[in-house]
Amino acid sequence: MRNLTNLARRRNLFIGAGFAALLGALVIGQAALQKTVAAQNSGVMAPHFEVDPLWPKPLPNHWVLGMTIGVFVEPNDHVWIIHRSSATLANNEKPLELKTGECCAGAPPVLEFDQAGNLLRHWGGPGEGFEWPDSNHGIFIDYKGNVWIGGNGAPDSQILKFTKDGKFLLQIGKKGARRAAAAAAGAGEGQVAGFAGGSNDTENFGRVAKIFVDQKENEAYIADGYLNKRVAVLDADTGKMKRWWGAYGNKPDDTPMPPYDPAAAPTQQFHNPVHCADMSVDRLIYVCDRAGDRLQIFTPEGKFIKEAFYETNTKNAGSVWDIAFSKDPQQRYIYMADGVNEKVKIVDRQTLKELTTFGDGGRQPGQFYGVHSIATDSKGNIYTTETYEGKRLQRFLAKGMTAVTAMNQGALATWPGSK
Repeated sequence: MRNLTNLARRRNLFIGAGFAALLGALVIGQAALQKTVAAQNSGVMAPHFEVDPLWPKPLPNHWVLGMTIGVFVEPNDHVWIIHRSSATLANNEKPLELKTGECCAGAPPVLEFDQAGNLLRHWGGPGEGFEWPDSNHGIFIDYKGNVWIGGNGAPDSQILKFTKDGKFLLQIGKKGARRAAAAAAGAGEGQVAGFAGGSNDTENFGRVAKIFVDQKENEAYIADGYLNKRVAVLDADTGKMKRWWGAYGNKPDDTPMPPYDPAAAPTQQFHNPVHCADMSVDRLIYVCDRAGDRLQIFTPEGKFIKEAFYETNTKNAGSVWDIAFSKDPQQRYIYMADGVNEKVKIVDRQTLKELTTFGDGGRQPGQFYGVHSIATDSKGNIYTTETYEGKRLQRFLAKGMTAVTAMNQGALATWPGSK
């Protein structure tokens, strides 16, 4: 009888525990459901993306990428990147070059991929008739099919233009033009001893980060840059300087600034680097003041319109690295690469309000290590490149709109099948 009584007690305890667990699960599930419904009822929706872990295909010839610091997608959805190849590889990454093993070697700096992830073209590096950058930076394919490249190495004060097959067309500016033996190092990235900014120079640059070419006016917008503190606008055929401006549309001033201070008033000049200068469909110029944690907007003539700040406690290399626009006709969204906080921000373009983010630090697909450049294709897919030790290109497939349930979604939100 005692055994039967104990058995009944254990059964009741088991049933009670199971009921409690079930009740707890229902409470948690109800809370999650209420959170989702609340987000849906709030009307806050944002594009959702899914990482494509099998894109692009492996490179041939035992090639690997170095610091990958530029990406552009053509209207035919071919994807171009530029990277720093062997100069940014450790010896244990390039035994083939050093003749100490079979793998690997740095790939040529300029690479073109199709939508299947196949490598189509590869070229780049020093050649006759032009001065290749010490540290190439940024790539843009204009409406005539010309490939534009900048550089942020110490002596890089030039821009280069090539055909898609790598034939040299034009150099604007002279390498080494910013040398100044007595110049001291500044607080900003790119402000190294022995070089001085020249943000009002009409012929040379100061470590160009990115280039955008406007088809309507045949003008090139230059994010200039890591040493200079301006946006410069050129005739895209001749390279002749037409106009330039600094933060808030001010005349640029190269006086060294103290390190970025989140508690201080916004500076009246750009920090280094000025990292992007891209045009929207309504012909506004969006400028990344990377270390200043801000995005400033101008007319094509350089009249300041408005600005927004992001992750304002971010020091180091800053939070506003690069932007791309969504592919709907109105370009409703800005996708912003943040290489310190290791995520992509989704921003409402009209309000400049951050809606949500995806990504996190790490090396697996959907994670980032120095997410640097960003671009979109005609289907709305996103492409990112990573610098530092990230050294890769990733694709995120557009999966429509979803309710915003968290400001920072992390990396698992983009994992296949997560939604």
